[in-house]
Amino acid sequence: MDIRKLQRAIVDGLEDVKAQNIAVFNTEHLSPLFERVIVASGTSNRQTKALASSVRETVKSRGLPVLSVEGADNGEWIIVDCGAAVAHIMQPAIRDYYRLEEIWGDKPVRMKLDGGPWPAAMPPPAQKAATAARRAAPAPRASAVNAVAQNRPAGKKVAAKPARKAPAQTR
Repeated sequence: MDIRKLQRAIVDGLEDVKAQNIAVFNTEHLSPLFERVIVASGTSNRQTKALASSVRETVKSRGLPVLSVEGADNGEWIIVDCGAAVAHIMQPAIRDYYRLEEIWGDKPVRMKLDGGPWPAAMPPPAQKAATAARRAAPAPRASAVNAVAQNRPAGKKVAAKPARKAPAQTR
C-alpha cells in the first residue's frame, strides 16, 4: 500500500465536508504502529461525525482499508484508523486542550490542501522554530505582572495597607 495514496484519500474525505486546519504529520520515526497522523477540526458534533463518515467512505471507495472508527457516538473527538494512517477529527476546544501537534508534529508532511500550498495549521519549519523559541521564553515574574495590573512601575514597591482594628465591644 502506498502511504501517499492513503493520506490523500483521508485528506480528500476531510476536504469534502469542509474540515478546518488539516495537518498531516510523518510519524514513522515515533511509532511502529502507523506512518501518518492527520489532525483536522470540525465545528460541531454533527460536522465531526460527517467528516469521519466522509473519510471512511472515501478511503473504502479507493480500495484502501479502514480498520476502525472510535468516538463517533460522542462526536467531540473521532479517530479513524486506516492502518498506516490515523485521522483525528476533533472539535477546536478538544484540539486546543490535547495539542496532538506537539506530540506527533515534529515532521509535517507538505501537501496541497484546498488549493493552497501550505495549510495554516502547519507553519513552515522556520516559523515552527520561532514559535518553539517563543514558547520556551521564561514567563514574566509575578511582581511585574501585578505591577502592570495595578498600573504602576514594576520596580516600585507599594506600602502595605494598615490592618483594620476590630470595633470595640460594649457590654
